[in-house]
Amino acid sequence: MTIWYATREDVTRALDVRGTARNSAQIDRQIEAASRAVEALCHRRGFAPAAETRYFDWPGTPGTRPWRLWLDDSDLIEVSGLASGGVVIPSDSYFLEPQAGPPYTRIELNLAGNSAFGGGPTPQRAIAVTGVWGYSAAETPTGATTAALDAAGTTVTVDGPASAALGVGSVIRLGGERMAVTGRRQHDTGQALGGPLAAKAAEGSIAVADSAGFEVDEAILVDAERMLIVDIAGNTLIVKRGWDGSTLASHDAGATVYAPRSLTVARGVLGTTAAGHDAGAGVQRWDPPGPVRQLVIAEAMSALTSEVSGYARAVRSGEGSAERGRDMGALQMQRDATYDACGRRARVRAV
Repeated sequence: MTIWYATREDVTRALDVRGTARNSAQIDRQIEAASRAVEALCHRRGFAPAAETRYFDWPGTPGTRPWRLWLDDSDLIEVSGLASGGVVIPSDSYFLEPQAGPPYTRIELNLAGNSAFGGGPTPQRAIAVTGVWGYSAAETPTGATTAALDAAGTTVTVDGPASAALGVGSVIRLGGERMAVTGRRQHDTGQALGGPLAAKAAEGSIAVADSAGFEVDEAILVDAERMLIVDIAGNTLIVKRGWDGSTLASHDAGATVYAPRSLTVARGVLGTTAAGHDAGAGVQRWDPPGPVRQLVIAEAMSALTSEVSGYARAVRSGEGSAERGRDMGALQMQRDATYDACGRRARVRAV
């Protein structure tokens, strides 16, 4: 299961396009390509937190200090076990560097202790580091599950408006298990229209019993019409009617209000194991680094618009070379900013 750094919903809203099965397949393909391109740009194996054991040769590069293990192209978030030559090195016998991490780029032995690297029969894979690898493990709470989930289930229904921050491509965590969201379906919010609605775009106010159950920027469904919540006042939702290509329609008072809070997920991703979870389990969303997410959205948008035009953007009358290059120039600026913030630079080993 590959990990994305932006969601399908991020791109559809940025482009303001209707979400259809055909569009979704195109968008998913471009988000996947953009995510891998950003990894290559930043010279990183991945940004998401992955639990695994990685092995390193010892001695490594000639000239390396005997107490310093460079992690090369691996970024480290936390260590749960370190061993060299089959001998466990206790946590108080090493430091993770730089101190400003994570991500950490090297492990240094505490010179006040007695631990040492080496001791294996050969230099190959002499050091084993078990832990969480990646750029960042930053998370945001996004509600709680409405029902228990066994180790084989693939549907997670999230209660509460915070789930509006989830989309196809999000990575979520329940307990010690991480999951990737691969689809979203509508779920009954338990609330209904407090009054009738006419088929008029100007009728953009919906009375509900408790607006705390909704969130600004959440898309809701009433009958067959989707609406986007743009503001909330008291127990009134201010909405944009006929959202996402749906058709304006009239609705009776008492019509059920749905929201896309039922998630289809891939279980046990990023080195975790599928397990059972109780109802009410907290759902945490992993947050990609801001510049990385923004660049993936921009790259996907650029590729999609180029694809639609057959990669032959028309030149408008009177448009000069500066105007033609402006869009690509803005994208290059975003690439540069992302590399400056999150890229791995050439490193000279200290000796």
